[in-house]
Amino acid sequence: MNDLEVRLPHGLSAEEMRVRLDRAVVVAREQYSETVGPIEAEWADEVMTVRFSTMGMSFNGQVESLPSELVVRVQLPMMASLFAGRIREGIQERLGSLVAS
Repeated sequence: MNDLEVRLPHGLSAEEMRVRLDRAVVVAREQYSETVGPIEAEWADEVMTVRFSTMGMSFNGQVESLPSELVVRVQLPMMASLFAGRIREGIQERLGSLVAS
């Protein structure tokens, strides 16, 4: 497993960030239900733990909501590590728009 970390600055309150992340999980479940197994997400303080499987690989990650940035950490299976750059770009694009809006 390789770890991937993405940091995204934001100016949102902790409560607003949590609401937006919860909403994003609901949308992801709807959009990717055919290609991704069940998406599990749960909060412990200001850290959301996320788990899902796709293409036979399991992904585990954490999204930590800090006062001025969102920190995303994902454990990439070896095969997915080949696409770490694309995965990073996808996270930056999707969550970047989430924290900017």
